[in-house]
Amino acid sequence: MKNDLLIIAALEAELNRDALPAGVRIVYTGVGKINASIASYQAIHQLKPSRIINFGTAGKINPQIHGLLEIGVVIQRDMNAEPLAPRGKTPYSHMPVKYLSSSGIYVCGTGDSFVNSHDDWLHQQKVDLVDMELFAIAAVAHHHGIPWQSFKYITDDANESAGAEWQGKVNHGHDLYIDKLHEILDSF
Repeated sequence: MKNDLLIIAALEAELNRDALPAGVRIVYTGVGKINASIASYQAIHQLKPSRIINFGTAGKINPQIHGLLEIGVVIQRDMNAEPLAPRGKTPYSHMPVKYLSSSGIYVCGTGDSFVNSHDDWLHQQKVDLVDMELFAIAAVAHHHGIPWQSFKYITDDANESAGAEWQGKVNHGHDLYIDKLHEILDSF
């Protein structure tokens, strides 16, 4: 199997290791940007992948989307140090404010909060969905010059019911992730 491919997911509840094809490596980061940063950095140094694929769950901001979506752009939704820098930009940093995937069309906003209410800024930035790890994974991959892809399964509407909806659907994308992984491996 392709030993230079690395799957990164936040939780085993999202993607069970036992369901992966033989030889596919996976790292679970835990929830949030700090956990995702540390785990991604360690995995890259230990496993030396040439490509990273993130599978995970997300809440939708765009009411027209559903199912499994491929992310094209990720931004940081919770960095807010105004007036030192506009929301989404880390002040005094030369790091990008967005990261582009090797493919995909949807915009993901990553932050260390569970979105459960309307946020005008997300709509202004044309964010389609929100998660809690992808920006960190993409930043670490970018730092190491490794291409990444991300596929997010919509579990909730990022509203007051989001927590309960996510808990009830956290594993609903599992079979879709496995199908997508087989598709990717066939073209790899």
